[in-house]
Order: sequence, then structure tokens, then C-alpha cells
Amino acid sequence: MSQYVGSPDYAHDSTARLGVLITNLGTPDAPTAGALRRYLAEFLSDPRVVETPRWLWWLVLHGIILRIRPRRAAAAYAKVWSEEGSPLLVYSRRQARALQSALDERFPGRVRVALAMRYGTPSVASALEELRQANAQRIVVLPLYPQYSATTTASTFDAVADVLKRWRWLPQLRFVTQYHDDPGYIAALAESIRAHRTQHGAADRLLFSFHGLPKRYLLQGDPYFCQCHKTARLVAEHLELSDQDWQVVFQSRFGREEWLKPYADHTLAQLPKEGITSV
Repeated sequence: MSQYVGSPDYAHDSTARLGVLITNLGTPDAPTAGALRRYLAEFLSDPRVVETPRWLWWLVLHGIILRIRPRRAAAAYAKVWSEEGSPLLVYSRRQARALQSALDERFPGRVRVALAMRYGTPSVASALEELRQANAQRIVVLPLYPQYSATTTASTFDAVADVLKRWRWLPQLRFVTQYHDDPGYIAALAESIRAHRTQHGAADRLLFSFHGLPKRYLLQGDPYFCQCHKTARLVAEHLELSDQDWQVVFQSRFGREEWLKPYADHTLAQLPKEGITSV
């Protein structure tokens, strides 16, 4: 048996399609300790995510984290879980369907959209197989991470490459690495904020809260921190905000080392002391 996956059977006059693979981070299959344990084991075993000597991290992950964190995290997931499932997966599927519908209007029958999660299901392998079966001769990989980071965007590229290196025939591949300053993206964020302010009023301070990273990743050349700040600045300019009206914070740090600052929780505790009572 060959170690490489062959091309599907199709007629020579079959339509060659463009495949669009949109990817997101991932989610457990259920808000249970068992499902969280499987998900976190896959996620936190990625060397792109945690850059620590493997032997040491294995001991920490399997000896401490996976024994304690899944049960605590399951309770938090249960609070946001819907009848349709995980909100991240539900909304990602809606995005995929909306994109497929929009592309069908412009390019009927010529584009196939597939959704993958970097960790969990649907997997990158299953989504690429869907595109392969659809005779996708070209594939655009679009991670839903506007700001590039090795922990997210590069990890997605790793997963795609791991699958494609087992294919006998390789499609043309284009990988979208970032779109943090794309005018359409900036305008969409600004319009969302503007609509919320129209309905609920403007708060004293607008916080742009991004997921955090260890500071050492920035010092080693990861552009994520800078791209987050640029996104926030461009949106603020689009909304014609003064420098005192907004600021950037980072959330969800993990462990004891220093992460990107300012921390969201520290900022929220400090703002009332400065007279800022709504954000």
C-alpha cells in the first residue's frame, strides 16, 4: 500500500474548483471534563503554543494541568454552551455558510468552502479531504486570526503542511498570514462599535482586548503585539476617537512568566480609581 493519498476519481472534463479553507482555533466536543481533557491535551501539546522543553512541559501538562484544569474549564464552558453546541463552532459554521453563499453568487459551482478547527473537530485533515474530493486544484488557507502569531497562524500552516505532505498530487496553495490592517476588516470593526454605541451609548473608555502571549515571544520577533496595536489605532482613527478615549489590553495569561501588557484584569481594577466607571 502506498504511503501517499492518491487523487480521487473524476472525469477529465470535471470542473476544477478553488478551495477555500477557513480555520479557527478549536473547541471541545462537549462541556465535560473528559472532552476538555482531550482538547487541552491536543492544544497544549503544540510546540508552537508552548515553547518549553518538551520533557519538562510533558510533566507539567500531564502531571498537573490535565488533572486539574479540565474540570474547572468545563464549568465555564457549560455556561456559554448552546443547544447547537459550542458558540465558536456554531458561529464559525455560520461564517463558512455565508462565505459559500456569497461566492456561489459570484462564481457558481467554482468554489468550495470548508471549515476546520486547528484543535478538535472538524479537523484540518477532514476539511482538506473535503476539498480534495471536490477537485480543488487551488486552495486558499484563511485562518480567522487577523493578527499573525506563530502560536496561531504558523501553527495552522504546520497542520496544513502535515496533511499535504501525505498527498501524491499537491494543489496550488496560497496562505493568508494576516489582515490586521485590511481596510474592510477595520471598517467592519468600526461599524460594529458604532452600531453598539448607537444602541447603548458610548462608555467612558473603549478597550481593545486581545488574547495575551508570553512577552518573550514578542522579544523573539513575533509581530502579534505590534499588529494588535495597529488594528486598534486604525479602528480608533476610523471612529475619530481621541487618544484618551481608548486603549489596548491583553487578557487570558497563563502561568507565572510575564505576558503582554497591560493586563486586562489589572486595567479594569485601576480604571475606577481614575474616574472611568464604564468601558
